[in-house]
Amino acid sequence: MSFLSDIGLFTMGMWSVGLGALGAAVTGIVLANTDLFLSKPEKATLEFLEEIELKTLEPEQRTFKAGELWKKNGAVIMAVRRPG
Repeated sequence: MSFLSDIGLFTMGMWSVGLGALGAAVTGIVLANTDLFLSKPEKATLEFLEEIELKTLEPEQRTFKAGELWKKNGAVIMAVRRPG
């Protein structure tokens, strides 16, 4: 008789593990494919972009403010935030 009750406990435990795994899989898929829980990015202002210091890649490095790029001519700007 105790053998039958053990099967019932085993079956209930397997259902619990199965539902937990299914819930974890659905949660993982939702988090990986949506941006529901991510913070919204801020837009960079022109004043902020003008004050950024840039360095040239040439052997003779020169540092200048980004605002110098578009004082005389137009410029296309892409701001990328690196982690860290």
